[in-house]
Amino acid sequence: MDPEKYPEVTLVIGKVTHHSIELSWMNEENKPRKGPPERWTRFSVEQMDPKTHTYTTVYIGYGTHHLVEGLESSTSYNFRLRVTRASGECILSPVVSVFTTREPFSGKNLHQAVNREDEEELTTVLQSGMVDVDVYDKMGFTALMVAAQKGFTGLVDILVKHGADINKRDSTGKDSLMQACFAGHLNTVKYLRNCGSTWQSRDTDGCTPLHWAVDGGHLPVIKYIIQDGCEVDVMDKVSLWTPLMRVSAISGNAAVASILLQAGADVNVRDKAGKTPLMVFIIKTATEIVKDKMDDIIGVFGYNFSGRCAE
Repeated sequence: MDPEKYPEVTLVIGKVTHHSIELSWMNEENKPRKGPPERWTRFSVEQMDPKTHTYTTVYIGYGTHHLVEGLESSTSYNFRLRVTRASGECILSPVVSVFTTREPFSGKNLHQAVNREDEEELTTVLQSGMVDVDVYDKMGFTALMVAAQKGFTGLVDILVKHGADINKRDSTGKDSLMQACFAGHLNTVKYLRNCGSTWQSRDTDGCTPLHWAVDGGHLPVIKYIIQDGCEVDVMDKVSLWTPLMRVSAISGNAAVASILLQAGADVNVRDKAGKTPLMVFIIKTATEIVKDKMDDIIGVFGYNFSGRCAE
């Protein structure tokens, strides 16, 4: 017998998630089954292919419910129920359309929104209440740290207003203020400072935001930090280096050194090894000269850089 529509047979939509849809229906016999299964009414749930508009069977049996799984999120699906009676008569229910829900937000969504500088998406993720605002990414950074590194002050504002912890640190002990100082994002630095970030914070080596600003070599940030009252001769905990010593040992940036000296940096302070900033700078410069002239020096002794006797 050809299938015919039978309005009394309907599919009922139950729980819907981002990857599953629960469907149920009534047993039209509405009484305990008796006799062999071939005398029972059989039910088939059919799902429509959106491209071909043809139906495939996703369930067949004698039950009254089925959970369709493995679906795409935020997608429309069409189903119908085929009822086959013992007599062979087939009845089709009306088609029901169901939308799966959006996939729950995760820390990945939070960090993607920050990396894309998407304020709207970031706000949506945070307002969902599904994600910890301070969740770390695979690199060990919070969303606030990433936003500070990139100088996305608008995102920093959104994150802080949604409870982001300005004192959270990465595996090396750097907080968001240090990240912004090293990257040279003055507006972000000012914002975090106004939110309560402190110049006294230290990473695992005892370096402060000023140490990291000096390493980054960004003059406007360094000037702001000094003008805001940061101690100029603060030492780290490993080598007892002041910011001036770090300039002498690492970058040799004369402009940065000049700002520190004008602010009163002590040229006679000594590190853990007893060296002053000038001594550290001389050692660094001499080492670089030796490296640059290594081929010539070795050549004097009759060898080329590979260590083989020169022809």
